[in-house]
Amino acid sequence: MLKPLLQYVLIGTLTFAAPSFALDKEALLDEANLLLLPRERSLPNLELIDQNGQPFDTQALRGRWHILFFGFTACPDICPTTLSDMRRLLSQLSPDVRERLQLILITADPTRDTPERLKTYLSYYRSGFMGLTGEMEQLQRLSKALGLPFVPAKQTEGDYSVAHSGNLALVAPDGTLRGHIRAPLKLEELIEALPTVVEGSR
Repeated sequence: MLKPLLQYVLIGTLTFAAPSFALDKEALLDEANLLLLPRERSLPNLELIDQNGQPFDTQALRGRWHILFFGFTACPDICPTTLSDMRRLLSQLSPDVRERLQLILITADPTRDTPERLKTYLSYYRSGFMGLTGEMEQLQRLSKALGLPFVPAKQTEGDYSVAHSGNLALVAPDGTLRGHIRAPLKLEELIEALPTVVEGSR
């Protein structure tokens, strides 16, 4: 009689534990402003240029998790804050999770942001961040695919700004868009939530 009773107890425990775990994870992600899409989205095959002046095909996003955002090196507030926050965030993740993540700044200002300028700018953060530039048409296609809008500047000379989203996109190791980290960044919560997404892809 004892064995059947134990079986019923175990089955009941597992039945209630599974939904509870799902709700806990959902709450964790929500508190971190981390929104996962109900279905992954494919990205277009585009050719850009990295901060070393080398060709970068969007197929190169395969193989590890990538966090991408649009910005520009002359940005007075959002970009420096985002890069500083992400440097702090990544430094507090476990080495295993950190190695599976790559942050990429994609310029919304290709006129000024040459590969050399991107490389110099990103070197200030000393965190192995990547930068991408390219033709405006390609950049806008990627912006639309990632759900990270920006408005191209009407001028190309002088001191001007570029309006862009403060959100970041999460691209999985299979090269598909999986979700967004919404601004403002909530670092303490992301330190807890991000590993659940990355480790869940094993």
